[in-house]
Amino acid sequence: MKYKLEWEFKAKGMETILFTSDLLDGEHALQAGEELEKSGRAGEISFIDEIGTNWSIKEMRKLLAEVEEEPHDLTVYFDGGFDKETNKAGLGSIIYFKQGKKKYRLRANETFDELETNNEAEYAALYFSLTILEDMGVRNMSCELKGDSQVVLKQLEGEWPCYEETLNRWLDRIEKKIKDLGLYPKYSPVGRKENKEA
Repeated sequence: MKYKLEWEFKAKGMETILFTSDLLDGEHALQAGEELEKSGRAGEISFIDEIGTNWSIKEMRKLLAEVEEEPHDLTVYFDGGFDKETNKAGLGSIIYFKQGKKKYRLRANETFDELETNNEAEYAALYFSLTILEDMGVRNMSCELKGDSQVVLKQLEGEWPCYEETLNRWLDRIEKKIKDLGLYPKYSPVGRKENKEA
């Protein structure tokens, strides 16, 4: 999860000025907050996460200590492909995350026989990725979902309508899984070259 820092700056003979940072990862946000606190020039310092929850420095330290051992800072690449001749689909997922002080990459793929189109394979690949996150114990955090399917990403964002019943069912499943896991997704389209690994 990312956090922005808000603090009041106290200058001699001036009104208090409110400052807000860009979004930072938790570790950097806490480090900046502690430096501001040491300076003696910052009044109230608060951390605001991506969903609008406010944290004090003390609460932030405790939160980061708890989150440290869970998978966090998630970036998920997904890709699906469909072969019309064999009616087989391939689903791929790459998940980058931090746990403790280490960075990890998890790669998984699956073949599927019951799909009908390439777009359906793309939806299935995203759902497959979400089930992996569920197996990892990921709950109540932000994650970036990257894929080369504009159709999937734009329909999930609600920017493009979905008229196909089969794809609508996949959309419903994906949205339910995201809600059940308490994820705060950011959808990022990438080019096929960048998504090659998935």
